[in-house]
Amino acid sequence: MEIIIERDAEGVARQVADRFESVIRHGGRFGVTLGLATGSSPVATYQELIRRHREEGLSFGHARAFLLDEYVGIPRSHEQSYHRFIREHFTSHVDIADELVISPDGQAADPVGEAARYDRGIADAGGVDLQILGIGGNGHIGFNEPTSALTSRTRVKTLTEQTISDNARFFDSPEDVPVHVITQGLGTIMEARRIVLAATGESKASAIAAMIEGPFGAFCPATILQMHPAVTVVVDEDAAGELQDAEYYRFIQRQKSRLEG
Repeated sequence: MEIIIERDAEGVARQVADRFESVIRHGGRFGVTLGLATGSSPVATYQELIRRHREEGLSFGHARAFLLDEYVGIPRSHEQSYHRFIREHFTSHVDIADELVISPDGQAADPVGEAARYDRGIADAGGVDLQILGIGGNGHIGFNEPTSALTSRTRVKTLTEQTISDNARFFDSPEDVPVHVITQGLGTIMEARRIVLAATGESKASAIAAMIEGPFGAFCPATILQMHPAVTVVVDEDAAGELQDAEYYRFIQRQKSRLEG
């Protein structure tokens, strides 16, 4: 696990965007498949990628994308649907084909069947080349809440009260937050060839410390990333605030910079 500590959220966004740009530019004529997260954590990265598209010619013309999750029971036109979110905050501002930005259907008559169909769709597309993740205050990635099976596939999940409370800021009230979601499972996420997780702010410090330095287990689902061979975690100083070995991670960064320089 590569751990990068940046001074602020802008530095985090640049680091994550660098990794996206590298994968996109080297994707070849057969294209690249991106895994996109929603929520507040990746927005600054998406803004930086949009800037690079507009000002530096970064093209997404050979890319497709799969979303991590979607609320059950709200239409795609709903202002808080992730289908709409990713278009408003990212994909409608770059040159990726809209029909290649794929998300679960939260209004499917059979959500369980829709989850299985979506999981097969990712596999049929050849898997995800680069997956961006955020992390919840309780250590969830995607909407894999604590005690999620570490080998789980895309499925319907019930949100915890903490996650509902955390997401209530996007709705009129906590009562308006859907209780169920379709989310890629931990096993599905782990099949991505590369993963980059971004986190900023003090509210994420405890989860980041548990993920990187805590014991491996289902109660902090993000610890599954300890088992992935190509994970980069990018955090700002506040999110790194509870890391016991932060100075060592900074030392590694400095040594890597010297080798690359």
